[in-house]
Amino acid sequence: MTIHLVGETIDAKQAHLRAQAGNLIQLVRGVYVAHDADIDRAILAHAARIAHYLYPTAYLSSASAVLLAPTEDGRLFISGKRNQRTRLRNVEIVQNQAPAHPSTAPAVIGDELGEVHLQVASPQQRFLEAFRLRSEHASAMTSDMRRQMAERLIEEHGSPKTAADAVWALARKNGWYREGEGAERFLLAEPSTVKPPANKAALDLLIAWHGKPMGQLTHDGFEWRWTPRKRRGPVLVRETTPGKLPAFVESLLPEGWLAQILHDRNEREALRRGRRYMSNITIVENRAELPKLPADVLSTPLSAFTDAGRFTGHYAGPARGEIEETFETNLARVFARAETPRLSGVQIKAPMSLLSDGALVPAIDQPFTHILKPAGTAGFETLPIVEWLCLELGRVAGFDVPDAALIEMPDGMPPALVVERFDIRRGPDDMRQLALADFCSILDLPASAKYDGTIERVARGLRPLSTDPTADLDVLFRRAVFAWLIADGDMHLKNLAMLKIADPDAKNFTSVRFAALYDAVTTRVFPGLATDRMALKLNGKDDRLKMADFLALARTIGLATGEAEATVIALATTLSEHEAEMGLPKFLSQLETATGVSRQISALARGRSASLTAQ
Repeated sequence: MTIHLVGETIDAKQAHLRAQAGNLIQLVRGVYVAHDADIDRAILAHAARIAHYLYPTAYLSSASAVLLAPTEDGRLFISGKRNQRTRLRNVEIVQNQAPAHPSTAPAVIGDELGEVHLQVASPQQRFLEAFRLRSEHASAMTSDMRRQMAERLIEEHGSPKTAADAVWALARKNGWYREGEGAERFLLAEPSTVKPPANKAALDLLIAWHGKPMGQLTHDGFEWRWTPRKRRGPVLVRETTPGKLPAFVESLLPEGWLAQILHDRNEREALRRGRRYMSNITIVENRAELPKLPADVLSTPLSAFTDAGRFTGHYAGPARGEIEETFETNLARVFARAETPRLSGVQIKAPMSLLSDGALVPAIDQPFTHILKPAGTAGFETLPIVEWLCLELGRVAGFDVPDAALIEMPDGMPPALVVERFDIRRGPDDMRQLALADFCSILDLPASAKYDGTIERVARGLRPLSTDPTADLDVLFRRAVFAWLIADGDMHLKNLAMLKIADPDAKNFTSVRFAALYDAVTTRVFPGLATDRMALKLNGKDDRLKMADFLALARTIGLATGEAEATVIALATTLSEHEAEMGLPKFLSQLETATGVSRQISALARGRSASLTAQ
């Protein structure tokens, strides 16, 4: 038996003891799965039973009432008391508020545990649900489903007119007048041979992952629609809000400086002009374009051209022009090409490729393997140095950190930082499928809301998604402590992510784990940010954090307070003992601006560490 339900297949005490012993893994309250089972497959096979257990008064609706199962992208639709979502790894239970007078019918679903008897929306109700406005339940209904439901109703009632009358009777009871009108039009419509004129502003884009098509993203001039393709493999893109660009796709789009220089006024223009994105995503209008775009595969590691933090290869990217042209102007020309990969984030950065001879070149027609982060202006000239120091501190603190090195730039420009991507394949024999999902996309929030979350909310989004939630909650806790100790005021929802990995030909993700540390920066060393606060609150606070706040966070997210306190003390002790300025590359050791920010970071870390350990 792979799935256990407290009160049905196991009692609460036995479930708790077996979970403590490591024999069971808790999915949500009352639902457990065997530790040695194929968890994703078990959840999918028992999705309807689990939904009935969690929400006994709800009923299957929309596409799930037709399929008596989740849809291909892992959504199980139910209707009940309220609107809410419950994520269980690869399955998401999507509940909307049921009408005042629902029409349901009994159904039986069999699984490993036997048969479960539950209610599903009647043919009349599910047909009306297909015509609800801006409803995820409606968008899940395919055109084939609508046609088949219409044929079923006409067969039952004898004619399109009597079928429409039967549907209208239910629509009036619930005040679903627009839905009734839509259903009636569909039932009474005569087939037309005249096609309406095409909207030349419409978009029809193919989204591919690792070069393999996943589905069609269309825009009819009014709203977006995501249509997944039938394929073997894990689900990466989900349409959670009808008419809205899927959160995962939105998270890929340029922000800040890059959006400005590309003159992308909206999502449509951004997607029409770009081709390559992070997470091994390509977006094209014609499938024939896919083979022409290079695959992002790491063949030359940065470590081969790094010596004590200094890049020893040859920088062959944009530089300052000879006739009063700025570095930013020349970098903008790189992005003018549609083949140049797009990046999110407000900081100036460029997609690069490290070749076997050590040349670091723009990734226009080359694999996108590294990210270049040049120095800023107006007091932010040391930003690359600060980030390199913080990444090194993260490495000392025991976090998974990508390789990074500082580059001596041409034309007298300040040093830049190059960081190796950790979300791409490593070599031609690596057939894994990798994707990086930041917490804006995980929590279905726009990029503009990246500062609106809390560490506790991140934990709630992480727990049902991770393949090792206990370990990842510990990482999240340590990341929050680390951000406070180094005064990182920019650890927002787009700078926290989950790395999803699927083995070749796997139906579901094999590993979904907290991603490596990236974009870590001590913000308080820059002009105007001397009093910068935490980007995400914890225990309701974003400043003047104490040991009690971190222990309260630990209790909220389910960590033992004793172990959490030991973690805080260990992190604080490690950082207070580490002299960051000693790790500067030699070519920066005589640069006062570099040694200055290094001393500032060390002083901040030592001061905050001493404050926490003294409490």
